[in-house]
Amino acid sequence: MSTTSTKLVEMRGLKVAFDGVQVLHGIDLDITKGEAVGLVGESGCGKSVTWLAALGLLPGKASVAGSVKIDGQELRGATRATLEHVRGGRIAMIFQDPSSSLNPVLKIGGQITEALAIHRGLRGEAGKVETWRLMDMVGIPDVRRRFDLYPHEFSGGQCQRLMIAMALAGAPDLLIADEPTTALDATIQAQILDLLISLRAETGMATVFISHDLGAVSQVCDRVCVMYAGRIVEEGRVGELFADPRHPYTRGLFDAIPNIEGPRQRLIPIAGTVPDPRYLPKGCSFSPRCSRAIETCRHELPPLVLMGEGRRLACARPVAQTAIAVETRGLIVEGAVQ
Repeated sequence: MSTTSTKLVEMRGLKVAFDGVQVLHGIDLDITKGEAVGLVGESGCGKSVTWLAALGLLPGKASVAGSVKIDGQELRGATRATLEHVRGGRIAMIFQDPSSSLNPVLKIGGQITEALAIHRGLRGEAGKVETWRLMDMVGIPDVRRRFDLYPHEFSGGQCQRLMIAMALAGAPDLLIADEPTTALDATIQAQILDLLISLRAETGMATVFISHDLGAVSQVCDRVCVMYAGRIVEEGRVGELFADPRHPYTRGLFDAIPNIEGPRQRLIPIAGTVPDPRYLPKGCSFSPRCSRAIETCRHELPPLVLMGEGRRLACARPVAQTAIAVETRGLIVEGAVQ
């Protein structure tokens, strides 16, 4: 866990229910100033809901409990004015489908300058000049001419860059990237990842990277949290966790990745699907899909416990530590996803 002096965001016991059905079961997570944290897991594990709840963006039928603080300021239950100051100003969020996030009937320049006016008070010529700078920063060519174009006149990758520019308009301390490369082809995905890395280096902002892509997480993040059925089940530094995944679910995610080197081999899928939150197993939620499960797993929920500095695990029967993990402990493993 992070030291108190450098914590930017602190989540404690964050729970979310929809119509009485619990979907998040007490998320404890710290984000340190300037660091990049990955959230990984299958669809339906609660990755996006965690941050939508933190920012007060869930619909009215959602019931949210727990605590979310930024620099010690409580966000859960905060006034609308407080949340509107934090959204975009302190914490910005970009989504996986930029075409549904940009207004199709407004020019791009106007959408970015509106964000600048709201969060930084820049209007008129000052707002336009800053918009040009942001568009140029994210790699949009010929910014003066393209300032007056509509979203449909840009490619999918350029629209994602424009969404990042809009997020940067408020000079946020934390950027939440919710699967920002899913809708893009492989070449553009790589460009967006490089952009996120370079922007973090330039601005010093923290980043939360939500993704199914373990390879992308290994490039962008310092630390990774694996989520399953509304809980964090494993957490650690990227190099250590990728070299030594201890939770059977994390191990299964790696086993399901195709090996592009060597002979062709059958993938090892994780049997079954993420359980319906209305009918969660009594014990460990992963136990019905886990080949290592014992009777205890089916009846007792394992707590998320500290296994070492920055390493947490929730499993009664973890995967044995590998030899390579001992050799690479604490290091970023180049090409860790094989």
